[in-house]
Parts: sequence; C-alpha cells; structure tokens
Amino acid sequence: MSHTYTEDQLVEQPAIGLFAELGWETVSAMEETFGATGTLQRETKSEVVLVSRLRAALERLNPKLPPEAITAAVDELTRDRSAMSLEAANREIYLLLKEGVKVSVPDREIGGQKTERLRVIDWQNPEANDFLLVSQMWIAGSLYTCRPDLIGFVNGLPLVVIELKQPGENIRQAFDENITSYKHAQNGIPSLFWYNALLIASNGTDSRVGSLT
Repeated sequence: MSHTYTEDQLVEQPAIGLFAELGWETVSAMEETFGATGTLQRETKSEVVLVSRLRAALERLNPKLPPEAITAAVDELTRDRSAMSLEAANREIYLLLKEGVKVSVPDREIGGQKTERLRVIDWQNPEANDFLLVSQMWIAGSLYTCRPDLIGFVNGLPLVVIELKQPGENIRQAFDENITSYKHAQNGIPSLFWYNALLIASNGTDSRVGSLT
C-alpha cells in the first residue's frame, strides 16, 4: 500500500495538478464507464482515440467543410495500421497532424469534386485545441490489458504518454519496464503509439522526455 500511496500522492496527483494549471481538462478513468454517456465516451477498452472529441475538434477547426469530409478524416485518422511497423504508422500520423488530412468535397464553382486539406490541430492558435489529461486508463491489446499512468489527448488523439515512478526510483525503469512493454506488438498496446509525439518518465524529481524511438 505504501508504494501506491507514495507514487499516487507524491508524483501522480502533483503532475495532474500541473497539467490543470496549464489549462488541461483532467479526468480519472480508474472507474471508467463506457458508451455515449460514459467517462470518455469510448465503446470498448481497445479504443485509443477519443472519437467524439476528435470529431468535435475537426468540426470546430474546419467549419466550412461538410459532415462527410469530417467523417472521412476521422476514418483516416483511426483506421487500422497494425500491418505497418510502429515507426511507419507513427510517421504517417505525424504527417497528417502536420499537413492535414486530404478530403474530397463538392466543387461549388465548376462541379464535381475537389481536394481540400482538413486541419487536425490548430498550430497557430494553441488555445483553439482540446487538451485532456486522462489518468489510469485501461487499454486492451491483443493479449493483455495495460494501464499507462497518464495520457495527454490533444483533440482526442493520444499524443503524450507519461509513466511515473515513486520518488527515489530510477526513472529509466519507467522506459525499460513500462513503456517498452507497452510498445510491444504481441503483449502490449502498440496502437496507442501510432499517435505518440512525446514519451515522458518522471519520479517527481527527475524527468526525461523522449520520442517513440
């Protein structure tokens, strides 16, 4: 019990508090309920994208695009990339975040269809985006269910994964023991990392920030 108390009260809760001070909405998923009225509106534990928040953000950032374009972008962002290497899937998502998603929309001037770029993140006005920090969210992989300490969602996409250790522990263990196993294709939750931009490990005193590789 002392380990749980130490890590949660001395590291996790202060970390959540810091995110809240930065303007992030925070929520605990320890007792998550599912469905349209659930905690995160996920249907199952295998979902790593918060689709309702993603759709709402895309509609807000792209007010001139029709609903079918929004749906096409959601489908592209959430499609199964398990046949790709983790690095290739992550780079593909990165380019969609950076450059936008190509969608086909009606051309009102000359008829037919034309291609537009749908924005996924507003890079010029950060406050226009939706920031949500979720603690203790269970994610089901192909064999096992894992529970990262903190996940930072931007517009419904899990861009930040944070693993915490109790004070005094070597934070490298958070990478070697937790994050490395999460990325494993067979016994981990690799789909979480298709979207990842930042990996963070901290024991409340020392912190390290890294990328997928």
